[in-house]
Amino acid sequence: MSRTLKVAVIGTGGISRTHMPGWSASPHTEVVAASDVYEPAVVKFGEDFNIGRVTTRAEEIIGDPDIDIVDICTPNMYHGELAIAALNAGKHVICEKPLAPTPAEIRRMIEARDRSGKLLMTAQHFRFRGSSKAMKAEIGTGVLGDIYHARSWMLRRYIAPTRPGFILKEHSGGGPTIDIGVHILDLTLWFMGNPEPVSVTGVARAELAHQPGMFTAWAGGNLIPPEYDVEDFAAAFVRFANGATLMLEVSWLLHHDTPGEDMQMWLYGTRAGCHWPKCEVYESNLATRQQYNKTLKLTADTMEPHALECVEFAQAIVDGAPSPVPAEQSLQVMTILDGIYRSQQTGGEVRL
Repeated sequence: MSRTLKVAVIGTGGISRTHMPGWSASPHTEVVAASDVYEPAVVKFGEDFNIGRVTTRAEEIIGDPDIDIVDICTPNMYHGELAIAALNAGKHVICEKPLAPTPAEIRRMIEARDRSGKLLMTAQHFRFRGSSKAMKAEIGTGVLGDIYHARSWMLRRYIAPTRPGFILKEHSGGGPTIDIGVHILDLTLWFMGNPEPVSVTGVARAELAHQPGMFTAWAGGNLIPPEYDVEDFAAAFVRFANGATLMLEVSWLLHHDTPGEDMQMWLYGTRAGCHWPKCEVYESNLATRQQYNKTLKLTADTMEPHALECVEFAQAIVDGAPSPVPAEQSLQVMTILDGIYRSQQTGGEVRL
């Protein structure tokens, strides 16, 4: 493919701006259009990035035969409808996480992808960090043996967003479970080789958000709006078909010892264990009864991961390669996260 791929961005909030350096860095792409339901936002976006065509009607750019790639950066509840429309119109689609807020909607997106023959990718940017790629490669050598258990968390201390697109279920579909839990869960499953999940026992509750005076350090500090109607904490125990297990914890407001955000993962295998993002491997020599740790040698990231994911998506299109983040793997992620919500409702284990 020699011609430049024309990109249209739908949803011009903060996350879309992290994609723009990637589209600019790719030798294969040019952003030619943008859409947002809020006209001042899309007009400003067009001015900031020298995009001549801006509109409040997403269908106008989805239906444009000159558009090759649609980059969806809207609140979660609108991902599915827009992605399916774009795929049906013959566009490649990169969509911010979560791919959709329910497994059923992701299945519909996969069906649309298969009909169109185009690529569909979730923008799981943590996969594109140098530390993630290095850890994935090390695990790929078999150093851990069979991974039989994982512990993962993504915890924030008083850092909850306050915009409606995050804290109102009608727009977001959920709280930290599918906002940040999707990140650490996707990364954990990817490192584990994406085993098939079979059951979830979980909780998803708002324990702190509605306390009088509850505040967030997000964007300089504000009170949590009273209309907040999603969870602020979730935890789960997950079983997989291969016998492996996972413990997962996520929160926006936890009373945690680490200020800001704490994102960690431990994997335990039959030969060794590891930690991310330290990128350490924990091994032992049974013959000598010695234990030792190994720290991976990392190189500095050459590009911010939100940008790199766009570069690699465009390259996959040009090369005729598979999606860098297959939608089937995003379906596994959302099947587990949806299972947490269902387990909260039933008070017990949910079979997936």
